[in-house]
Amino acid sequence: MIVYDPLWETMRRRGITTYALIKHYSFSRGTLDSLKQNRNISTATLNDLCRILSCNVEDVLRYLPDET
Repeated sequence: MIVYDPLWETMRRRGITTYALIKHYSFSRGTLDSLKQNRNISTATLNDLCRILSCNVEDVLRYLPDET
């Protein structure tokens, strides 16, 4: 399972709010909801987040093995 827990900490460290993502970077509320709910996002969105936050992929998401 992919979780976006690191994203919120990275945003806090960089001083970027969800409001800024919506107003200044044209992120949709639906995309932010997908991130909050750990649903799938596109690689283009992932690329945008890494560019905006000047970070690596691991600063946005973490892989957790599914429980079987």
